Order: sequence, then structure tokens, then C-alpha cells
Amino acid sequence: MVSRTRDWIRQAKRNLASAMVNYREGLYEEACFEAHQAGEKAVKGLLSHLHKERRGHSITFLLSEVEVEVPSEVKECASFLDKHYIPSRYPDVFDEGAPMDYYTKKDAEECIKCAERILRWVEGVVGGA
Repeated sequence: MVSRTRDWIRQAKRNLASAMVNYREGLYEEACFEAHQAGEKAVKGLLSHLHKERRGHSITFLLSEVEVEVPSEVKECASFLDKHYIPSRYPDVFDEGAPMDYYTKKDAEECIKCAERILRWVEGVVGGA
């Protein structure tokens, strides 16, 4: 399997940048989704570095395939971001209204912090890969 680590991490950084733009524009649900994408792609980059492939979108389950010690704060962030993968995008998750009616600035800030934490940890593990 060819390592695509750099590509995954570059795209994770791009998703994180998108999360920040959405945050600045007040599109908090979009910021949360993009933060999730950043975390997911960072971990898929780590898996690529380890010559593993895992499909799916749950950062928590992707991390279960990693053969290195995962810090508790990274696991907590994975779980937190996973909770925003679907509700941040689909109106039918809620009884009424759309995701934009539910997501707040604080939600977006927390999602972005978690994505940054996961990305920093992944980069620390893979080094200059």
C-alpha cells in the first residue's frame, strides 16, 4: 500500500482552515462538520503512515486501528467530534428546525479546538512523513 500520509494531512489542514472560515462567518454547524473532517482525515493520514486502511467516518473507530498509544484527550476529542458528523448537516435529525438553528459559537470553538488537538498529535506521531 502506497503511503498517502502527506495528502491526508494536507487535506485535514485544509478542512481545518475551512472550519475557521465558517466560524468567522457564523456558520457554526458547518464549522463543526469541517472540524470533524479535519480530525477524520488526520487520523486516516496516520493510518496511511502505519500502512493500514480503514473505511468509515468515526474518528473513534479509526483510532481503534492505531497501534500507538492514543492520549485520553485525543480520544475524548474524537468522541466529541463524532457526535457532530451527522447532526451538523441534516435537518431531519431534529424534531424541528435545521442544524443552523441549534449550533452555537461555543460548539464551533470546541470542535475546532478538538480538530487542532487531533491534528497536532497526528503530526507529532508521523513526523515529517
